Amino acid sequence: MTAENPCRTSDVLGIVGDKWSLLVVRNLSQGPRRFTELKRATTGISQRMLTVTLRSLERDGILTRTVHNVMPPHVSYELTPMGATLREATAPLLEWSTRHLDAIETARATYDERTDSPSL
Repeated sequence: MTAENPCRTSDVLGIVGDKWSLLVVRNLSQGPRRFTELKRATTGISQRMLTVTLRSLERDGILTRTVHNVMPPHVSYELTPMGATLREATAPLLEWSTRHLDAIETARATYDERTDSPSL
């Protein structure tokens, strides 16, 4: 067994730990999706950011991109086996986020009122 390299671990966490990557992985958990389906399901993401995120996840082996030879041609994205394990690992974090969203918004409002500071 080799010693862990904190820099390499940090690099991987930076790639797969951003919100767009996690949301795309979650949206692919039910099976292959086309770009427009992912765009619709990933609220707030721009077309450019979705493209960048998909390319990064494909490069890292988290998803595959398949060009279907039909008329007109279309492209679909699907989690790889490694991507499915990422989904399993991050599901509790996404569920926690959903469960605590109201409490976080309340805490932010209380903090902002107390400090007279605008939201970040």
